[in-house]
Amino acid sequence: MALNIKPLADRVLIEPAAAETKTASGIIIPDNAKEKPQKGTVVAAGKGTKDEPITVKIGDTVLYGKYAGTELKLDGKDYLIMRESDILAII
Repeated sequence: MALNIKPLADRVLIEPAAAETKTASGIIIPDNAKEKPQKGTVVAAGKGTKDEPITVKIGDTVLYGKYAGTELKLDGKDYLIMRESDILAII
């Protein structure tokens, strides 16, 4: 599915991973205690600035800060748009 959004400069559009519903030991986590995910997939990326080109590409799984980016909703899905510098690592 193609999105009708193109991030500018060093911005990246990320689809956050689903929040964990169960712990490793099998305990079910209630909705109000779920942690905000810090992992997601790059859906779109800008071209970068003239000094620093974009290093992530579409399809990369990345880790980002807990409060990084701006949340937005497109076509019923939640996304985050953030600067590439807010991305901590590519997995």
